[in-house]
Amino acid sequence: MDDRELLVIGAAEVRQLLPMDRCIDLMEQVLGALARAQAVNPLRTVLALRQPGTAFAVMPAAVSEPAVFGVKAISVFPGNRALGIESHQGMVLLFEGETGAPVAVVDAGAITETRTAAVSAVATRLLARSDAGDLAILGSGTQARSHLEAMAAVRTLRRVRAWSPNAERLAAFVATASEGGGIAVEAAASARDAVEGADLVCTVTASREPVLEGAWLRPGVHVNAVGASVPTARELDSEAVRRSRLFVDRRESAAAEAGDYLVPLRASAIGQDHIVGEIGEVLVGAIGGRRADDEVTVFKSLGLAVEDVVAAAEVVRAARATKVPR
Repeated sequence: MDDRELLVIGAAEVRQLLPMDRCIDLMEQVLGALARAQAVNPLRTVLALRQPGTAFAVMPAAVSEPAVFGVKAISVFPGNRALGIESHQGMVLLFEGETGAPVAVVDAGAITETRTAAVSAVATRLLARSDAGDLAILGSGTQARSHLEAMAAVRTLRRVRAWSPNAERLAAFVATASEGGGIAVEAAASARDAVEGADLVCTVTASREPVLEGAWLRPGVHVNAVGASVPTARELDSEAVRRSRLFVDRRESAAAEAGDYLVPLRASAIGQDHIVGEIGEVLVGAIGGRRADDEVTVFKSLGLAVEDVVAAAEVVRAARATKVPR
């Protein structure tokens, strides 16, 4: 990064400069780098705020290639959804690695929107059956939209069903997604109706209680569990986790933050060895992925700062190349 001018890049520019296909490739690279100890990703610090359910999180990370480091600072206000505002608000502050000079301030919401789904796409490419194409999406917000795009990038979708506890938001998601061309999205009457028979499932809700039951899962399904990110919240019931080979983005993060893992662990439904490994370890060949067509696999995603830093660095690179104004 030769240009030392500090860039300020908003959400619209991020979406323009960070296409899904490119982000999937970047997430694959950085997760592999993390598995090879070529990146540093400490646990995030989360500050509970006075308003119930709200929080402020600080997530630092550094990577070797590109040589950058930075921090994502993000607030979580679930009540924003009722106001038509994104629940996650924040920024990624990026520094270049040679002199420590600040490089850019990048909208964190748009980065999170794309990179979260891109990481699920990496996991899907590694763990889902090659013929998987019957997709169920539980949720109807930003991550539902981005996960539909990401799943279509790595698998040929034959059918898509979606469910949400909010009927109005579900109808809007189905209409918008179907208008975008390609495969139509069907609105399911219940989470069970969406999931039964699917061989790909993405849970992207804000629920604190399970929306997905293990009894509904067909043999061979792959699940991306994305929505819950605190120890007391989960989207999958204990049976869904018990039935699966469980992969995570980071063991340390899962052991501290993943209610989908911690709740069944505390109930003795699973043991500490139930986590097979990190998705980056599959990428570098340290562990195996899917072993059989009838195996149930789950990828528990919490989101890592290294993903944000690398995505922001790509946005800055593309901005400099295309001379997008500040």
